[in-house]
Amino acid sequence: MVINLNGVNYYYEIAGKGEPLMLLHGFTGDVSTWKLSRLSDSFKVITIDIIGHGKSDAPADPNRYTMEAVAKDLCDMLNILGINRIHLLGYSMGGRLALSFTMFYPERVKTLILESSSPGLKTEEERKNRIRQDEHLANTILEDGIEHFVNYWENIPLFKSQTQLPEQVQKSIRKQRLKNSPLGLANSLRGMGTGRQPSWWDRLQKCEIPVLLLTGEIDQKFCQIAKEMEADLPNCQRIVFPNVGHAVHLEDPVSFEQSILRFLSK
Repeated sequence: MVINLNGVNYYYEIAGKGEPLMLLHGFTGDVSTWKLSRLSDSFKVITIDIIGHGKSDAPADPNRYTMEAVAKDLCDMLNILGINRIHLLGYSMGGRLALSFTMFYPERVKTLILESSSPGLKTEEERKNRIRQDEHLANTILEDGIEHFVNYWENIPLFKSQTQLPEQVQKSIRKQRLKNSPLGLANSLRGMGTGRQPSWWDRLQKCEIPVLLLTGEIDQKFCQIAKEMEADLPNCQRIVFPNVGHAVHLEDPVSFEQSILRFLSK
């Protein structure tokens, strides 16, 4: 299905019945990231191609991709669908968007689940460095094309553990990534990259809803970030999954689903 939000067409899917649970994919992903059938047995699962990804529009203006603009799109989407409050799950970039949405619209979120994500960067210097890195990567995507970028992206250390996935799964992920718009990915980096987004570290203690933090044991960087977040969040649980990396939902989908269902059933 397609919904127009502030001039941008977003592709989304809804499966199941029950309380609404929105899932937000990571950078280079789309709705197919979430092949989590058991969740839709218990919830109305809403998946969406984030701006610049999948079948959603890829506007030319990077300012259309900011966390503030995209969070407003999601809020307007809930209004159109007649949904007041949601359970919200985000992975990596989608987790940063999920946390940002929660900070902008706290009254719309019942629970928050963040997989391998962060509240942004702590210092101005870190943010400036990251903006420079993302701008370089954005230019590379536009100049060298999507296939060259995907070849690079699937081989970064963050995703090394995914080489243990079945070959068919790896091919499926690659095929999905290649379908993305180069302009959409470049502008996603420019508009909602980690350096561009607000840093939420100082606001975590004000987030009183139940939060679940999920990371893979191999992904030490995000395990440490989650540990630091847990110390600041007043109502938080943290789970580390053994023998998996950044994309827990791909590398250990059964345990991932079970953890979410246990958390949401409380």
